[in-house]
Amino acid sequence: MLRTERLRLVPWSDTHRGAFAAMNADPVVMADLGGPITQEQSDTKLRLYRAAQQERGISRWAVEDRDGRFLGYAGVMPRPDPDHPLGPHYEIGWRFIRSAWGHGYATESAGAALAHAAMHLPGTEILAMTAPDNRRSQAVVARLTLLRAPERDYVFVDHMSNRWPTIVWIAQQGSRPSFDAS
Repeated sequence: MLRTERLRLVPWSDTHRGAFAAMNADPVVMADLGGPITQEQSDTKLRLYRAAQQERGISRWAVEDRDGRFLGYAGVMPRPDPDHPLGPHYEIGWRFIRSAWGHGYATESAGAALAHAAMHLPGTEILAMTAPDNRRSQAVVARLTLLRAPERDYVFVDHMSNRWPTIVWIAQQGSRPSFDAS
């Protein structure tokens, strides 16, 4: 578990399944991510996050408030796909329920996840990606002091031939906030 001033980043459990699926089914939350996903697709993501945590010690963490209420997730995921436009890499990401927006939880939890990843992956480059019009995520990236890498921008084409322009940042070693591991 990772602790910040207001949050707990915890390994995924079955108790997160319903709240995670509800977040993934919210069309506003999922607007920049291709739209809502089904319970089955959400469960697949949850299994992927749990497997990464068990196998690598690095994953998206479930983010809870101090009372244990699910707020969303933040964390670093391995992306081993050689066919990804950026090749195999590690990626910091976050997603929160709408009622958690605007409270600084994304910055706080992503900073803790980056600090944790720096301990487990010293010297490893970690990337962040957003849509060009996702101002909220870009504000989080700015607060995390990631470096813009326009030479790595790409257009993702999904299985429906939808085109998703993507802009890229690099997490800087040594600029990551500290956290409390317990």
